[in-house]
Amino acid sequence: MQPLNLKPSHKLVKSYYETLGNYGQLSIDHEMAVRSAFQNLLAGCGRQFKWTLVPEYQFHPAKLSAVRVDGALLDTFRLPRGFWEAKDEHDDLDKEILAKLDKGYPSKNIIFQAPKRAVLYQHGVRQGTNEDIRDPKNLVELLKQFFAYHPPHIEEWEDAVKEFKVYIPQIAAAVQEKIEEQRRTNPAFVQSFDAFYEVCRQSINPNLSVKAVEEMLVQHLLTERIFRRIFDNPDFTRRNVIAIEIEKVIDSMTRKEFSRDAFLKDLDRFYKALELAENTETYKEKQEFLNTVYERFFQGYSPKEADTHGIVYTPQPIVDFMVRSVEDILKKEFGRSLSDKDVHILDPFVGTGNFITRVMKEIKTSALPYKYENELHCNEVTLLPYYVASMNIEHEYLERTGEYKAFPGICLVDTFELAEPEQSKLSFMTEENTARVKRQKQAPIFVIIANPPYNVGQINENDNNKNRKYKVMDRRVSDTYVESSEASNKNALNDPYVKAFRWASDRIGTNGIVAFVSNNSFFYGIAFDGLRKHLCDDFSAIVHVDLKGDARTSGVRRKQEGGNVFNDAIKVGVGITFFARKAAPSKASPDISVFEVEDFTSSELKRGLLDKYESVCGLPLHPVTISNDGKHWSIQQEDKSVGVPIGSRTTKKDPQKDVPAIFKNYGRGIASCRDVWAYNAQRNVLVNNVESMISTYNLEFSRWIAAGKPSKVDDFLTTDMQRISWSEGLKHTLLRGVSLRCEGARIRTCLYRPFDRRFVYFDRHLLERRYQMPAILPTESSEIENQMMVVNDIAYRSPYSCLMSSKLVDLHLCSSDAFQCFPFFTYDEDGSNRRENITDWALNKFRTHYPTPTSPSGTSSTTSMRCCIIPSTASATPPT
Repeated sequence: MQPLNLKPSHKLVKSYYETLGNYGQLSIDHEMAVRSAFQNLLAGCGRQFKWTLVPEYQFHPAKLSAVRVDGALLDTFRLPRGFWEAKDEHDDLDKEILAKLDKGYPSKNIIFQAPKRAVLYQHGVRQGTNEDIRDPKNLVELLKQFFAYHPPHIEEWEDAVKEFKVYIPQIAAAVQEKIEEQRRTNPAFVQSFDAFYEVCRQSINPNLSVKAVEEMLVQHLLTERIFRRIFDNPDFTRRNVIAIEIEKVIDSMTRKEFSRDAFLKDLDRFYKALELAENTETYKEKQEFLNTVYERFFQGYSPKEADTHGIVYTPQPIVDFMVRSVEDILKKEFGRSLSDKDVHILDPFVGTGNFITRVMKEIKTSALPYKYENELHCNEVTLLPYYVASMNIEHEYLERTGEYKAFPGICLVDTFELAEPEQSKLSFMTEENTARVKRQKQAPIFVIIANPPYNVGQINENDNNKNRKYKVMDRRVSDTYVESSEASNKNALNDPYVKAFRWASDRIGTNGIVAFVSNNSFFYGIAFDGLRKHLCDDFSAIVHVDLKGDARTSGVRRKQEGGNVFNDAIKVGVGITFFARKAAPSKASPDISVFEVEDFTSSELKRGLLDKYESVCGLPLHPVTISNDGKHWSIQQEDKSVGVPIGSRTTKKDPQKDVPAIFKNYGRGIASCRDVWAYNAQRNVLVNNVESMISTYNLEFSRWIAAGKPSKVDDFLTTDMQRISWSEGLKHTLLRGVSLRCEGARIRTCLYRPFDRRFVYFDRHLLERRYQMPAILPTESSEIENQMMVVNDIAYRSPYSCLMSSKLVDLHLCSSDAFQCFPFFTYDEDGSNRRENITDWALNKFRTHYPTPTSPSGTSSTTSMRCCIIPSTASATPPT
């Protein structure tokens, strides 16, 4: 590790002394006031190593009561690298140090600091003699020594986890090969595996592949040793209701020549490095370490599963804030508490159990045994986090009560699958798991709290990494959120977190609370207007905490979004939302309020704000106004909207409607989903590319027909990117039984980027979406007489831009934003039936604004208007 880069002349050091100087001028020297200066200094130094300073860090010394140090620096494994305890100027620092060490304060690497002095302990020994930190040189020397400390074995941990990411795919592949070998040679294994596979299909997903079940065995094999050794839980696989069943399958493999210990010998170095976590001083450290290993396991072993399941560890400040908020809302709105009987609590996407364990901390010790046994519920669909969550929850109960008891409220089940009617007739892996699922389905859930998965879908169709389809949940979203939306592009409503909103709205009772941390696009996005309308119908109060952090933006907007509260784990903006439903007579619209973090706020400060305010009830909230149709809401502020709307979804659906808009019809630019095949600067190269891809498509089409037209094409088709780029639309073309051929007449000229014209294969099968382009520029002759304004539909990820074009344009003409096209003329798809695209409303508006226009003979008023809007290169005569 590189040494700390710090000099007395650096800004961090100067700022520290300036802050202390300002306090000194005000005669302020008590600990709470002056320690912020040193805290900022430590946090700034920690950022060099991607360490995070956590204030008020709780530490559990062996056989002693928990202590709370003023701060701890946690590394990327969430293990503490150093501690800090602040005292004020009037304390006897040496006496305070001895008292703290007697209480069990950590002594492996800790700074005891007062405004004038600082003492460093490492390995339990006092270090150095230059303790007067009024001298910047002494301060810098102390900090360099503090940050240079390396706990034993930490490098082995770091190296092992890095190697783990490299080796896991290889080891996993070898395990799967061994499974296949057992399937060929071991009848007992075949019988055991097939029985287990059928149970998994019934319990988790009727479309579950054999490979997915094999991956469950791999996860079990690769992680079971960690649970046994690091967490001193050798009986875990005999006590957990799911692990018991998987062990039966593993035993059928190992009954003959297969030895799990021998097979995993290549990972001994990795396991031994991880098992050094036995030396960590607290379960909390082990737990946080395992959470990190869990994330990296999926990133290395199964990145597709990590992507579709949104496998990201929720930062503890978010978890703490949400649980405290739910407790406060329960008391304020319902006169209840998390500790009360009949307040059933459910985390439907439990991950590693962070929300449930934090809820348990909030519940009174006297109430916990009953709540644990009867009213705490959670679901997980992936095996490894299910194991980790079970262990974490059971350990929390052990620490609180002194008694070990298997947690009866956790189910290995897909939460969305529970809505499917056929699932009520099926078992869920084991009799005990089935009983748990049925008990949960009958429970009157009062609180739902979770971090739902959010991933709108695969980027590349060749990845075959789609989000799961659910008949009931997809239909519920379609019948409500989609049906009520007027957006032209509703793809964002396919996101799993949108399904989670729909599921939770349906699952919660007549009284209750839903608390989610999710993508915050739903609160503002155009595509979510229908969702917002139904949220207004479904709940009596909504509070949204907008933490921003959208990394998909650019320029100034990107900087304004600030850091992401999840750090680099996700790229979308984040929001925490609380929904309350009360059985009392509902008002016309719910009370909606919002808190927005300030622009440019860092990730660290955002997490600090959650700690500072503790609960949503302590935030300075702003009311939100709901539109008459209930589909839109906005923060109350001065209305800055001016000018004339250029387009409306209403006129797009019905051009005869008299609504404010200049253009009747408009649409997005071309979305190919395969630019490398559909565009080229050279016509002959484009023809060769299209012919090559169509040839591959037709071969796959013939192979599909010969195979009996299987409906599940994702695992059937070739995914070779050098031969073809699949998309949802192209797969549907194949399923409809359409063969393709290259036609030169379909090659057109397109404005791909500003000043970058290219040839495009303008075909409805090879282009994923042509939107309104067949009505705007259907033929080359239409390019001579028609023109259109091209603007980005929301100036969100990039600054607003506007171009004129008489050629086809790409969807992302100037940036990652989608671009909308507003033409003067529209046509039938064959180029006939040309008609002007200006509304009567706009014509009257312009006639009123320009009361004395004159037009030459033969020129219509709308043509004159066209010349005001669009510089003419067509046959129209400009107004005089």
